[in-house]
This record gives sequence, C-alpha cells and structure tokens, in this order.
Amino acid sequence: MIPAKCFAGKQVALFGLGGSGVATAEALMAGGANVAAWDDNPETRERASDSGIDLVDLRSADWSGFACLVLSPGVPLTHPQPHWCVELARQAKVEIVGDIELFARERRAVAPGSPFIAITGTNGKSTTTALIAHVIAASGRDAQMGGNIGRAVLTLKPPATDRYHVVECSSYQIDLSPTLDPSVGILLNLTPDHIDRHGTFARYAAVKERLVAGSRTAIVAVDDEHCAAIADRAEIHGQKVIRISTGRVLPDGYFLQETALMRAENGHLRQVADLAGMATLRGRHNAQNALAAVAALEAAGLESWEIDAGLRSFPGLAHRMELVGRRDKVLFVNDSKATNAEAAAPALSTYDRIYWIVGGLAKEGGIDSLQPLFGRIAKAYLIGEAAPAFAAVLGATIPYEISGTIRSAVENAAADSARDDSPEAVVLLSPACASFDQFRNFEVRGDAFRQAVMELDDVEAIGETD
Repeated sequence: MIPAKCFAGKQVALFGLGGSGVATAEALMAGGANVAAWDDNPETRERASDSGIDLVDLRSADWSGFACLVLSPGVPLTHPQPHWCVELARQAKVEIVGDIELFARERRAVAPGSPFIAITGTNGKSTTTALIAHVIAASGRDAQMGGNIGRAVLTLKPPATDRYHVVECSSYQIDLSPTLDPSVGILLNLTPDHIDRHGTFARYAAVKERLVAGSRTAIVAVDDEHCAAIADRAEIHGQKVIRISTGRVLPDGYFLQETALMRAENGHLRQVADLAGMATLRGRHNAQNALAAVAALEAAGLESWEIDAGLRSFPGLAHRMELVGRRDKVLFVNDSKATNAEAAAPALSTYDRIYWIVGGLAKEGGIDSLQPLFGRIAKAYLIGEAAPAFAAVLGATIPYEISGTIRSAVENAAADSARDDSPEAVVLLSPACASFDQFRNFEVRGDAFRQAVMELDDVEAIGETD
C-alpha cells in the first residue's frame, strides 16, 4: 500500500466504495487523513463499513470542513450531468481528485525522480501497460503495474528511486488528476469513445492530451491526425516528444519496417528489436504497442538487449488475442475483451483464415463496420442475443451457423477448421459484443472459451495468462 499522506490530519470526503474506492480510503487513513466515505449503494456501504471505513452521508455533511473530495472514476464528473456529490463539492469550492492524483502527489513528496510510466489511448493501453511492466520485471527490476488495468494504484508498493510504476490511465482517471506528471507519458491513439461521459470528442481528446502535456517525456503515436497535432503542440511548449508510427518512416522517432522496430535519431538509424516470430505481438496494432513500449523503456534507461529479451518472453494479455491452444495447424485464440466492432477489428486483421465466434449483447452499429474484413472469415459461429441480427448482416457473404453457446461454437468451429487446407486456420473468439446476455463479464466469457477449447481432444495448451 502507498499511504496517502498529502491530506494527513485533514478531513477528506470520498465517494465511491468499489474496489479502488475502498483501497483509496484505506490509503488515506494510513496516511493520517480523516475520511468521510459514502456510496449510493447500501450493500457497497455495508461492505466498506465492515472493512473499518467510516461512513458519512455526504448529502447532509458540512462541506466547509473538507480539504478535498476523492471521487471514484466511475462517477460522472461532468456528463451526462455531474453527480450530486460533485455539485456539493463545487458549491463549497472543494477540489475534486482521484486516486491517480493522490499517487502523483505522493511520488513528488517521497521520490520525485522515481520512474513513472503512464499510458493512455482509446485502444491498446492495457497490452502496452502489461508489456512495459513485463519487460521491466524480466530485466530484474522492480515493476509495479496498476491503474485502469485492474489493480488500484494505491495498493502498489510506494515510489522509490529504483522502483518503476507502470500505470494505465483511463480518460476518467486523467480527468481527476490535475497535476499528473509522469516521467514518461504515452498516447497511443484517439477515436471517439466515452462521449456520454465527456460531452464531445474534442473534450475527450483534450482530457487524454493532459497526460502527455504533463510528462517529462511524451511518447505519441502520430498515425492519426489528432495525436499528431497533440505531439506538435507538446513540442511547441518545449516538451521532449518522441513520435512513433507503424505507417511511415520517421526522420526522428520509432517506426515499423516490415517486422523490425527501428529508431531514427540525429541522422542515425538502428534496429531496436524484431517482432518476427513473436506470436503474442502479431498484427499492426501490436506493433504500435511494441513501438510505444520500446520508446518508453529506452527513455527509462533499459538496454536494447534487455528490451528484446523481454518482448520475446511476453505471454500476452488474458482475453486480448490470447493464444489458448493449438491442434495441428489450428490455433485457438481468445479475444473476449473485444466487446465492440472496433475492438474486434485488430484480431480479424491479424489472421488470414478465421473461424469466427461472434455475438452476445450487441453494441450500437453491430458488426457493419467489419465488412471489409469478411474476406478473411471462413465461417462464422453466432452466439447470444445478437445471433439473428448478425446473421442478417452476414447474409450470403460468408457461411455461418447459429451456434447459440460458446461450447457449441467451439466444437463446431474446431471440427470445420480441422478440414481446412490452408497453412494455418484460427478459431477466434472475438465477439464484437458485450457479454451480459450470457456471462457476468468478458473475463468469464473468455474463461468459458478456454475451457471448451481445452476439453477438445489433442489440443496442446499454449499457456494461460493472469
């Protein structure tokens, strides 16, 4: 745990008592703050109270005594409308922050020079975060990984000169971090997302920009115009900016040349690593993740040989193009984290001959945007509520069946792919849908796929990631 001492001896309001909220309350109390915590859910309040957290109904509290409001990132700050506790804090002129901001303040207080790598972007940030932390740990250094990737940042070990904190940051978390100042900040890409919580794409992009604007070294992927403009603005303001690209050769920066990761600097060109044969980093999207990771790792002081070795041993991220097993020439891939069409596109772009398990609770737009990739699909196996609607989209374009369940889809796709004449066939779960019609979350859905695959005859397990 990182004791949050920046509010020692002061009254702090805290709203949101999920996993990260409870961890934040405990960190504040360990740092000497007096915490008044609340949540709209009675069951959540009861669990927090059982953990020793003092509950105070913030609707009737005296806000003049609070030094700040610590807000859970899941609670609306601005849109579709500010939560009632936000309105009360603003009326009392009480600052509003989140747990990432508390981490940033503690780092400045106890180890301001400690390596802190923060990652954001619409897509790819979890894989990039996990990849950076893996390479650092594989080199024998102390790597602490948390944030939006699943572990509350204040549950990590405290900042220290020789300890690397690798933190994934969502737009919600950045919005609650006014003094966020990583030693290395990464922006991967920007596409419209979470507009319901930010109001407009312009505001969403501006929130994301704040992460790199506060960084000592800003690493920006410049393959989309929004990120390219952000890189230019950061450079104009005197920041050190490192650009990366998978689509073109850069005169200064990191770029992809076939499978090689190249670095151009001061007229010199060198190869940092080669992704050939790295099964967990296949596809152009993963090349972007690897370029960002390499740029950050070199900026943080790792040697090229350490980076290359770490890339080669990366096991991949669970439920994100996770290699589950192989049977002869058929590869089984779990991409359950692809909960919409845009998230499914990278996996569909990576493999040439796909037996696609798709469906669930459909998002707006369905799978229409994936039609340019339908030529890669040998057959589709439709599951969940979306099956009839997706069948209408697939129509006569590609063969499909309505399998209903993942188990049935896996069994039928395994049988069909075994008869495929291509050099490699892939049974791919990339649902392009939410899971909530049949599963509690995408992790449970991915686990169900993995179990069904491993119950097939003669499947060789590739490995399970945590």
